[in-house]
Amino acid sequence: MNLNGIRAIYLFEMNRTRRTLMQSIVSPVLSTSLYFIVFGTAIGSRMGEIDGISYGAFIIPGLLMLSLLSESISNASFGIFFPKFSGTIYEVLSAPVSPFEIVAGYVGAAATKSLIIGALILLTARLFVDYSIVHPFWMLAFLLLTALTFSLFGFIIGVWANDFQQLQVIPLMVITPLTFLGGAFYSINMLPEPWHTLTLFNPVVYLINGFRWAFYGVADVHIGISIGMTLLFLCTCLVLVGWIFRTGYRIKP
Repeated sequence: MNLNGIRAIYLFEMNRTRRTLMQSIVSPVLSTSLYFIVFGTAIGSRMGEIDGISYGAFIIPGLLMLSLLSESISNASFGIFFPKFSGTIYEVLSAPVSPFEIVAGYVGAAATKSLIIGALILLTARLFVDYSIVHPFWMLAFLLLTALTFSLFGFIIGVWANDFQQLQVIPLMVITPLTFLGGAFYSINMLPEPWHTLTLFNPVVYLINGFRWAFYGVADVHIGISIGMTLLFLCTCLVLVGWIFRTGYRIKP
């Protein structure tokens, strides 16, 4: 394995983050803080508990997942799209690095950025809401698994996109609505039929509920199903990335 190649790609992407610190790190943390202020403090103080948890604390896993999904996709997609857009991707493809090493560099950097943002959001939440973590190991596992999975998904979007507009279509028009409708701000058990059953077809439901179980030990779906759905999506992304490099889809002339 060419560790120097992985390290070069990884450090290049991390240096880009340092050059755009306000946009890459500060902006998503500040945006999430506004959610805590409005929903956690202002509105949450006037709402009752959900499953024995204060509303402000209840929305923490959902808000964290919202930022984690959007930032993982954004970082990974732009990381591979810009070299493709500028033509420098051919230098990477002609270098003595394997497809696995290329993906490890780009996806590893994107996942690292997302984990940093997730940690900062958790620390920021302490300023507004009192919360506890019942299963810290599973919380870290879900955090890492989600960051890795959606960084891979972002890599796929970056390869698929032909312009900056396409780069934003799936995160804005698909992922964000699915997160809001996936129980980020409410329990799906509060929904009447048939909306409750329809919501179960939303894959983000399982991510948010798995994360919420790790925090408070309660969830709307079984934790085993949440883990299984996350691993299934991870495997699907790995298969698609393998197909991209095997066929050269939109990365080779």
